[in-house]
Amino acid sequence: MAPQHAIVVGSGLAGLAAASQLLTHNIPVVLLERAARTGGNSIKASSGINGAPTPYQPIQDSREAFYNDSVRSAMTNYGAHRMKLIARLTDNSASAVEWLVKDKGIELTRVAHLGGHTYPRTHRGVTGIPPGYEIVSTVLRDLKEDPRGLFDLRTSCTVTSVLQTDQRVTGVEYEKADGETVTLHGPVIFASGGFAGAADALAQYQPDLAGYPSTNDPRPASLPLLTAVGAQLLGMQEVQVHPTGFVDPVNPSSPLKFLAPEMLRGEGGILLRDGHRFVNELETRDIVTQAITSTDPTPPVLAKQWNIQLVLDESTYNATKSHVDFYLSKGLMKKSTIADLGPEPLDTITGYCSVAARKAPDEFNRKYPRSWTLQDPTPESVVYVGTVTPVIHYTMGGALINENAQILREDDTPIEGLWGAGEVTGGVHGRNRLGGSSLLECVVFGRIAGDQCAEYIKSGSMTP
Repeated sequence: MAPQHAIVVGSGLAGLAAASQLLTHNIPVVLLERAARTGGNSIKASSGINGAPTPYQPIQDSREAFYNDSVRSAMTNYGAHRMKLIARLTDNSASAVEWLVKDKGIELTRVAHLGGHTYPRTHRGVTGIPPGYEIVSTVLRDLKEDPRGLFDLRTSCTVTSVLQTDQRVTGVEYEKADGETVTLHGPVIFASGGFAGAADALAQYQPDLAGYPSTNDPRPASLPLLTAVGAQLLGMQEVQVHPTGFVDPVNPSSPLKFLAPEMLRGEGGILLRDGHRFVNELETRDIVTQAITSTDPTPPVLAKQWNIQLVLDESTYNATKSHVDFYLSKGLMKKSTIADLGPEPLDTITGYCSVAARKAPDEFNRKYPRSWTLQDPTPESVVYVGTVTPVIHYTMGGALINENAQILREDDTPIEGLWGAGEVTGGVHGRNRLGGSSLLECVVFGRIAGDQCAEYIKSGSMTP
């Protein structure tokens, strides 16, 4: 008899990692994606994936240091349970990177130092291809090319309910693009993403963020499907505002912004307000955001939009060339000179060049600054500049899971036949997520969910 298939909801990296792991156990997979395109928000990720320690890091790191940074960043104490999730995330980070490198053939040897990290540990490739796109497209291609025909991808399929018998999840119902309703039986892994683009959910859980632009396409949250079968939600008020989304000069009032990834600052970019630096650009996202929003918004474009200059020199441009060339082509950044930035930035940039050259301490205590090509800036020195503002980017809250990726009830017991991975889950990041840990969370808990679901099927637990 052929093995029972598993159902994966969502085609971002968490869903793809789960599907990939299921296939290693010879378990057939039906993957349901509500959009016409695959990849979710994972495919947009620009900064990279965290891992420690790995052979690619320029500075010796450890799992303990990564764990401590993650705990410090989270700023929320959920007790021993959440600490187990952070431990599982950081303990498995090096193997997650190695899985992508060795099993999937993805080159991830360039390592950046992002905000909130003690050491550089955010990996991406040197080819210039954005890491989210490269990772997602590679894993998806491997799934599609599986010679056994075990992978069934169905797009434009919206899950409308989770089926449950005797408190055990037994499948889903979904609606196709033509309106046909389909019932599908099997254990379920939810990897359907967060609610940063769901206006109703944001209004319910974090009304203070009304008026902020977002990097997420508007789409309804899938969490009501999980609460309907008893899932416990955690941290729903914890919505991350990323400090830098590009303000398009052609359409500055658009509420949908393109992310200016942390990698641009990690590779040397600085932030200017009225021509002056005002924060350590490598602080955690919440601290950089607070430094920006401590002043009044810039009217009258949007209720909550600021005009901050993101400035890169030639060396930072060369380190991020494929990304910046894309932003240049879209008009989100421009090649300019210091003189074009106004009268104030020359002194600021001159001072930062000394910091980057290790000739002077940084007044904002920025550690491990990347060296700048500029040594003695003049008004005619070339820089690359874009205008940025804080944007709603990521939701840390969601369905609570344990370290085995099982979705938990209100009494903390697992819901049989149901797992979760990625942004749809809660409990891993607390009030603030470190850059580079979203792709990591997808790989770590997606693979765990795949393994656990496979063992569940092999045990015969789905048999009526």
